[in-house]
Amino acid sequence: MQWHDVQQNTEVWDALRLGKVTASQFNCFMANQGKAFGEPAKRYALQIALEIITEKKSEFSFTNDHMLRGHEQEPIARRLYEETNFVDVTNGGFFDCSDYGDSPDGLVGNDGVIEIKSVTAPVHYATLQRESFDPAYKWQLIGHLDCTGRDWVDFVSYCSDFPEGGQLIVNRLYRKNHGEDINQLKMRRTQFLDFIQSTKNRIKQTIAS
Repeated sequence: MQWHDVQQNTEVWDALRLGKVTASQFNCFMANQGKAFGEPAKRYALQIALEIITEKKSEFSFTNDHMLRGHEQEPIARRLYEETNFVDVTNGGFFDCSDYGDSPDGLVGNDGVIEIKSVTAPVHYATLQRESFDPAYKWQLIGHLDCTGRDWVDFVSYCSDFPEGGQLIVNRLYRKNHGEDINQLKMRRTQFLDFIQSTKNRIKQTIAS
């Protein structure tokens, strides 16, 4: 594993991630464990295979309103997290693990990372009621632990619509409590990387014939 001190959403960051499976998409192939890969995993495998072959960022990538809100409000959530927890959050960069990698939203000291989600009021309230992280992001969080080698990850839910004191919810996952999840991720990811290879081979065979 090699860590690169680069800013997210820059050309250098995009180049480092090209053709690699990234933690934000681990949920695609972790679905249906023990069974064949579903359509989301197949689409993602095709995206990565095409990036490897063409050496260009896939046109599959898109931006929606939720992503735009996240980019705009993430710095606010980060500052609030720092003030609330009396810590400094440094650049998450990119953790390059050869065929896959990870870009956490920030590093905390030598042991932790954070994942910030800027969400709507109903989603934030659901996290408040659940008293735990949003399960939709489980495998991204487990991926942070696996790819970075760090001891813990904080899931940070931020909603500006909530009153002061309730805008930030933090749930911490410790590596020591998720050993089995990390092992499941590693096994399934190996299978998915093989699936990408077979997808790439089929494309090349079609071109050659």
